[in-house]
Amino acid sequence: MSARRKRRNRGGVEEESSASERWLVSYADMLTVLVGLFIVLYAMSQVDQAKFEQLAASLAVGFGGESQSVLSSGSTILAQTGPVVPNITPSLETPMNGPGGQSQEVNPEAIDPEDLAAARSELENLQALAKALEAALEAKDLESSVTYRITERGLVVGLVSDELFFVADTAQLTETSKRVVDVLAPVLGVLPNQLSIEGHANSVPSVRYPTNWELSADRSTQVLRRFVEEGELNSTRIASVGFGESRPLIDNTTTEGLAVNRRVDVVILSAEPEHIRELIPVVQETLADNEEK
Repeated sequence: MSARRKRRNRGGVEEESSASERWLVSYADMLTVLVGLFIVLYAMSQVDQAKFEQLAASLAVGFGGESQSVLSSGSTILAQTGPVVPNITPSLETPMNGPGGQSQEVNPEAIDPEDLAAARSELENLQALAKALEAALEAKDLESSVTYRITERGLVVGLVSDELFFVADTAQLTETSKRVVDVLAPVLGVLPNQLSIEGHANSVPSVRYPTNWELSADRSTQVLRRFVEEGELNSTRIASVGFGESRPLIDNTTTEGLAVNRRVDVVILSAEPEHIRELIPVVQETLADNEEK
C-alpha cells in the first residue's frame, strides 16, 4: 500500500492528497533571506549587540524602502552605547580646523552642555561606524588597507597608497580596491548620510594626465562608480570631487608625505548641525587629555 496520504472528498470518494507544496516556495524564500542576514551578522560579529540590532532593523526596514526612519532622532549613524576606539591612524587622528589649517582653541566650559553632549554622541556614533567598517574588512583580511579619521565633517575612510588601490599613474582600480569598496558598500548602504568621494594627489606631476587635478578627479569618479554600479548605493547620496595636490595631509617633501597625500577619501558626512559638528574636535581633544591623566 502506498505511504502517501489519502482523504475523502465530499462525495465520499478517496482522492490522493497533493500535500500542498506551495508552502515550500515561501519556506525556501524565508531560508534564503535568513542565510543572507546571518552572513551579514557574522561578518560584523565584532560590533556590539546594540549596533547589531540597529543594523538588523535598518536592513529590515530597508526592504520596505524606509531606511532613514530607523536612524532618526538625532542619531544619524549606528547607535553606540559607549565609547569605542577604532584603528585610527595616530598621525592623522587630529583634524585641522580654522583659517590656515590651525586648530581652533575652544574652552569646553563655555559651551552649552547640551551641544557638547550632542557632539560627544555624534563622535561615539562615528567611532562605532569606524569599528563596524573595520570589522567587515577584517572578515575579508582587508583591515590594513584603509585608515580612519574623524573630523568635524564626519568619518573619513582613507584609501591610502595608490599602488594598492590603482594601477600606477592611472585611475584603473586594482582587484584589492574593488574588494575593499565591495565590503564597505553594504555597511554604508544602510545609512542615510551623504557620501563624498574625494580624490587627492601629491606634488609629483602625472605622466598620463595633464595635471593632478584630472588624475585625482578620475580616481574619485572610478571609486564612486564602483559604489553605485556594483555596490548599488543610491546615486542621490554620493558625489565625487578631485582636489589635485591642494589639500595634502602632511608635507610632500618626505617619502611618507608623497605616499599619504596621493589618496582617495570616502567621507561619511555627519548630518548634525554645523555648530554641533564644530565641537567634535573639542570633544576628541578633551577625551584624549582625560585618557593621558
